[in-house]
Amino acid sequence: MSGLSPLPAPLLERARTLLASGGRRLLGLAGPPGSGKSTLAAQLVAALGPVASLVPMDGYHLAEAELRRLGRAGRKGAPDTFDVAGYVALLRRLRDQAPEETVYAPAFRREIEEPVAGAIPVSPEVRLVVTEGNYLLLDGAWAPVRGLLDQSWFVATPEPARLQWLLARHMAFGRSRDAALAWIAATDAPNARLIDATRDRADLVVSPV
Repeated sequence: MSGLSPLPAPLLERARTLLASGGRRLLGLAGPPGSGKSTLAAQLVAALGPVASLVPMDGYHLAEAELRRLGRAGRKGAPDTFDVAGYVALLRRLRDQAPEETVYAPAFRREIEEPVAGAIPVSPEVRLVVTEGNYLLLDGAWAPVRGLLDQSWFVATPEPARLQWLLARHMAFGRSRDAALAWIAATDAPNARLIDATRDRADLVVSPV
């Protein structure tokens, strides 16, 4: 769900400039839940064609069974419900990818609420990897991510629109309106405040059209 349509020409031009700088480049899109970063990332990759690939951070969600074991299932989506070290290791592999190697990244399937390993192939011909997620600019265990990105953009969406898109997304994947509102208040809202505090670390702040 996003108001980022159509793709703003200046953003596409900025991505093309990064792509033209030579070698493998990593572009990170951060922002709170429902901000439209997934849509923007997909638009960029579609516009750039086969030289670009989308590798979302969400593939590193911990499995539901592990979240229950850790007592974190009720906070799914919080910073400590991801395999951060695994995500950092993937970004390092993507930066140093060998000419003959295909790197496989996991994907998160919302219809089953689980990560799926090896779902996203990144060929050595890809010159721009676009990765998106909530916590790309966070400190602590997430801090190495910033150093592995050539550029980072923060997707900032007006709060009423962001909450409307977020509510619609939760309901589309099976939550009732009341359950979705309760989840947004208890889980998404604290995460969004944490993420908003990182926007000054981005190279560019993007506002929806």
